[in-house]
Amino acid sequence: MAEVLSKTALVDKVAEAAGVSKKDTKSVVDALMETVKESVGKNAEIRLIGFGTFKKAQRAARKGRNPQTGEVINIAASESLAFKSSVKY
Repeated sequence: MAEVLSKTALVDKVAEAAGVSKKDTKSVVDALMETVKESVGKNAEIRLIGFGTFKKAQRAARKGRNPQTGEVINIAASESLAFKSSVKY
């Protein structure tokens, strides 16, 4: 199973790699995340060359089934933040 990093663990690793305090690193990570959310919310697309692209994804309304009753239900259209990696492994 792949390693899962929490935000705290990510901040710790970045702070160590950059030789910067955890407090300063957390501020930068928080600001980056907020900027991405706000910009994509305003229909901007953020391209980080060599890393990936953040953009808004739209899902159309559709029919679904309640798994407990089998009843057909309507699922509303929705928007979400999408990330497409440009990193090749």
